[in-house]
Amino acid sequence: MRSAVRSTLSAAVGTALAFSGTVAIPAAAAPAAITCDSHAGGDSGFYNGDSAGKVYNGKFGQGPGIPGLGSYVPQGLTTWNDWDGGKDLLLITEYGPDGKHARIYGVDPATGERVGTVAIAESHVGGIAVARGWVFVSGRQAGDGGHTIRKYKATDVAKALKADNGEVLAQTGEARKVYGSSFLTSDGNTLYSGKFNDSGRDSMYAYAVAADGTLTTGTKYEVPTKTQGLSVADGHFFYSTSYGRQNRSNIYVVDKGATDIDKASTKCFRAPSMAEGITDHDGTTYLLFESGADTYAQTGCSEGDFDPCTRNVIQNLHTASTASLPKF
Repeated sequence: MRSAVRSTLSAAVGTALAFSGTVAIPAAAAPAAITCDSHAGGDSGFYNGDSAGKVYNGKFGQGPGIPGLGSYVPQGLTTWNDWDGGKDLLLITEYGPDGKHARIYGVDPATGERVGTVAIAESHVGGIAVARGWVFVSGRQAGDGGHTIRKYKATDVAKALKADNGEVLAQTGEARKVYGSSFLTSDGNTLYSGKFNDSGRDSMYAYAVAADGTLTTGTKYEVPTKTQGLSVADGHFFYSTSYGRQNRSNIYVVDKGATDIDKASTKCFRAPSMAEGITDHDGTTYLLFESGADTYAQTGCSEGDFDPCTRNVIQNLHTASTASLPKF
């Protein structure tokens, strides 16, 4: 019987090929486009400029002031748990005018006060992360267009924050070349580092962090267009995306570990313009903006200016319940 069935099937397929030349295979359905919620409404009184939207205004509020600013431009944001005798810290990176040293600022999440400042070598410092006794910071681009990550011993960073004396802290060893370091974050002993792309989706990689700070390349992940920051918390990847002074930012909520963001569970909502780093601390999400720096916080400009007015000039971190972010 089995031999007869095989013969019959073979004949049927052969007949189909003789008439059509090909066997039609149903195409997989294309995933639906990811749409960011843009419903208007809610109280946007805690920030300057046009409202981001109802979802954002219902979840976020004003947090601690962003230190530095002036000629320094905020970029990266991370959480440093148990940095000093059980105390926690937020770390913010900012780049300065051409040729000036970049800076790492410490902010106490309990009080909102600046704890100290560390000067480091110049770069765009797009991201910062803490893992396994090391502080990782985005370095300069490599000569071939690749990106780099610098590492600093966490104990050295702690001493420099307490000294707060303006001395430049040297990195440990040589910068690690990676695919992209436009943004960084960590989750346990894993570092995530990816590339910003203003014209399409791009990628990030997970790196296992060894005790000596060595990074071993792991899984590749797809990231949204214009990704500026990433937080890993509550079983999710939370991406902050932005580009342009007049354009609203977006917050993407993606399942943790998803290598492809085209999932039915992926959500997105609008945020104020020029969002950068994002991090979770004890169930509170903190969102950083670069718009409060002098470069962007211009007043009295008009639509006819070469550089248009910034939609939202924000000089404070914004905070939200992390658990609330996927719920809309």
